[in-house]
Amino acid sequence: MIEGDGTTSPSLRSWVDVPAGSDFPIQNLPYGVFTRGNEWHLGVAIGESILDLNSAARAGFFDAYAFRDTLLQPALNHVLASGKAAWTALRARVSALLEAGNREIADRGLVDFVLVKQANVVMQMPFVVRNYVDFYSSLEHATNMGKILRPGGEALLPNWRYVPIGYHGRAGTVVVDGTPIARPCGQARPSESAPPSYGPTKALDIELETGFVTGGPTPFGTPLPIASAEDTIFGMVLVNDWSARDIQSWEYQPLGPFLGKSFATSISAWVVSLDALAPFRIDGPSQDPPPLEYLRRPRPFTFDIALAVELRTAAMRRAAEIARSNFKYLYWDMAQQLAHAASNGASVEPGDLYASGTISGPVQGSYGSLMELTWRGARPLKLPSGEERRWLEDGDTVTLRGWCERDGAARIGFGSVSGTISPARCSA
Repeated sequence: MIEGDGTTSPSLRSWVDVPAGSDFPIQNLPYGVFTRGNEWHLGVAIGESILDLNSAARAGFFDAYAFRDTLLQPALNHVLASGKAAWTALRARVSALLEAGNREIADRGLVDFVLVKQANVVMQMPFVVRNYVDFYSSLEHATNMGKILRPGGEALLPNWRYVPIGYHGRAGTVVVDGTPIARPCGQARPSESAPPSYGPTKALDIELETGFVTGGPTPFGTPLPIASAEDTIFGMVLVNDWSARDIQSWEYQPLGPFLGKSFATSISAWVVSLDALAPFRIDGPSQDPPPLEYLRRPRPFTFDIALAVELRTAAMRRAAEIARSNFKYLYWDMAQQLAHAASNGASVEPGDLYASGTISGPVQGSYGSLMELTWRGARPLKLPSGEERRWLEDGDTVTLRGWCERDGAARIGFGSVSGTISPARCSA
């Protein structure tokens, strides 16, 4: 049986035109923020349009709801803080307003007031990132990295199957889809026989990830039970956690990622709710040994989300797909990640972003980083243009995409997250 409430029924249709194959049918209804004039407005994607929640709220379409004023804010954080019951009610109301046959908006002559074309607006960060955590939860990725970095040794460190490994990143450098990415500068040591030097990274990489954003807040000093973790998660975005591998490899011992990661993390403009993903819930990988009690999930909590990486160089007219993976490969799921992150009493805040870590599959074409796809540069990618890539070069554009498809359910998507590499701006 496919999970989900009435808002995910494949029979639903909207009075708004939705092209065939769109990422944003009425069953999806992801949330974002866009500029209209000089104001930032909350919106919901539907086909190639956006339902302007700010304008719809001012027009009275949400007057009966306690969360009405949260829709007038310039970011999703107030919606996130309103809690799961409000999220469910908001989604149901938006779905009803957009469903075929509903004439509430049309009968008041307000279609052009509350509906805008995506092509005519600029998307912004959908929420203010309060805290940012990046996990390391793909068994395949962790195994590949171990083989590359510790040849001949154990691929996985002893704690990996017991602990959802992660690190705290830099919230201020999380940017929205389309933001240019300046090549970072830092210290690197290409040879053990020479001292380190400072300059632009020569090993700029991508990481194919997803992320989830939370509601809350939860009480400081009180762990979050795993049974409550799912109800604290609002929705998901695509994430590209750009990485400077040469800087990272020099600095990460003994405290882990720092400047090689903190220069930029890109997220998609649309947040897909867990309610929209319900029809695509599946069992995750078996976990051996069994997780400790506080990480034992009450029910399956992963999703069948196809993921793709596209690369276009400055010499290419169109992008080439270089990898395809799936969210279902993650060993540690979102509930386990969140429960672990809060297990020491750290509070969960509305707008916290938790990224999955690189999501790699079991075969070469499903690896989620250039580090793996080129095996640290030893096996360069051959592109349709005749060019090769070991690492990203200036002018390269990377685009990540994600979507869900399943018999008996409407196809939904995440849109995309892209970034183009611009030259470094190193200090003297």
